[in-house]
Amino acid sequence: MSRALRSVYREVLIHTGQHYDSNMSDIFFTELHIPRPDYNLGVGSGRQGEQTGAILKAVEEVLLQEQPDAVLVYGDTNSTLGGALAAAKLHIPVFHIEAGLRSFNREMPEEINRVLTDHLSTLLFCPTRTAVNNLSAEGIQKGVHLSGDVMYDAFRYNSRLARQRLSLPEKLGLPPGGYILGTIHRAENTDDPKRLKGILRALGQAGIPVILPLHPRTRKVMDDQGLGDLLAGSDVRILEPVGYLDMICLEENARKILTDSGGVQKEAYFAGVPCITLRDETEWTETVAAGWNVLVGADTQSILKAVTEFAPPPERPQIFGDGDAAGKFLSILKGD
Repeated sequence: MSRALRSVYREVLIHTGQHYDSNMSDIFFTELHIPRPDYNLGVGSGRQGEQTGAILKAVEEVLLQEQPDAVLVYGDTNSTLGGALAAAKLHIPVFHIEAGLRSFNREMPEEINRVLTDHLSTLLFCPTRTAVNNLSAEGIQKGVHLSGDVMYDAFRYNSRLARQRLSLPEKLGLPPGGYILGTIHRAENTDDPKRLKGILRALGQAGIPVILPLHPRTRKVMDDQGLGDLLAGSDVRILEPVGYLDMICLEENARKILTDSGGVQKEAYFAGVPCITLRDETEWTETVAAGWNVLVGADTQSILKAVTEFAPPPERPQIFGDGDAAGKFLSILKGD
């Protein structure tokens, strides 16, 4: 997206520091040749309100200094909402990339962030037709555009780069289709010991090697509660968080993907790999309707059944656009 924007406009990039682990932040700028942030706010972790408030305060100061024509926010994080709030209160137009997603679970912090950001936005760029319909159901029709998914743009571009290097599965001695890829980071799973235990038991009993790049928050919970014993004697290989190119390699070569991440659900679909979602609902309902994603929650037996039995249909509809969402976004901004 930055490449497209900077061909026409001056972009000022703000990194809030919500993700501050070097394996989950710095590596993406370096590996993917993303322009370095003009501002790094270093907000760090904290409770939902504390973190969102700190982002709001820090972003407001940047906006007062820079006086931008518009503020572009992505996704559904606390940074998304904090940035949108700061801009809206200063009467600066908000453009939301990945607008219109709904899981319809207001207990998810991300759902609150999505809904509020959409209702604050002047231009809303939707990745799918379902997202457009969700906004319409809430009375949001002005400024709504079906642009396709910028993550699909990025995946296609970076997939080519990833194939030019020695892949992480090769380094780990794993053949294509010879392992399951797992990710766990959602608060609904990490903050609920019963759910986390159910997921870990399933990973330990999968009967096939499991690669688990572990989010720092998940690792801390496992260490604090001594849950690593649930994986003792299993073929679960815990890794530090990996860079995006390594993650693409892991996704494209996995037999199946087990995740609670919205982004990884999509990437599994892009890669044509069956996805087993460790949640009770998803904002990416299209992937479920297409038969390439199944919701299993955190029940051990439901997860294991999906590992052995879940198989998608032969068809995989093109529901995320044609891979030129950034181009469409730029055309809309220019008024073409």
